[in-house]
Amino acid sequence: MNKLPSPASLISITGGILAIIGLISYFNDAANLSVPTFFYGVPILLIGLALKNSEIPPAKSSIQKSDLNKLNLKGPKELSNLIGDVTRFRYGQRAHLETSLQALKLWDENKPPQLREIELIEKNQKFGIRMTFLFCGVPIEKWEEKKDRLGRFFASNLKASITAPNPEEIILELLPITNTTDND
Repeated sequence: MNKLPSPASLISITGGILAIIGLISYFNDAANLSVPTFFYGVPILLIGLALKNSEIPPAKSSIQKSDLNKLNLKGPKELSNLIGDVTRFRYGQRAHLETSLQALKLWDENKPPQLREIELIEKNQKFGIRMTFLFCGVPIEKWEEKKDRLGRFFASNLKASITAPNPEEIILELLPITNTTDND
């Protein structure tokens, strides 16, 4: 599947095209066309560039549409909302899940954790997720302290599992609780 351009890119391109048409029309003495296209094109271009400056691209996702449909039918609604939230362009934030990480006290103002990838996990016909973060300024010990709360924060009946495959990356798995031994 081809990646679609971001809304900010589309707005910037549209504004740029209108501004160029306006300039060309101005130099060709077509005042009826130059005035509206230039004076609408430049602000649209500037708005698009401002949005592009504050844009966060979607987190990488390997979730198939069929799996997402299964999740919508059988899984927690919160996980569907979470996946939908992090797999779209965001504007005016410094990182995906910014308010959630701040509420969990897993936020560093100077170097906030960056969500890089999200995957859907199915265990015993129940759904969970795997999120890969660059944890930047928040030490892994702090993530470990919040493990119990992380399991309950995003959806009920989930258990958090944290691994660090390398010094910059952390993998947070929110797996469904299948029996009483999973609660330990």
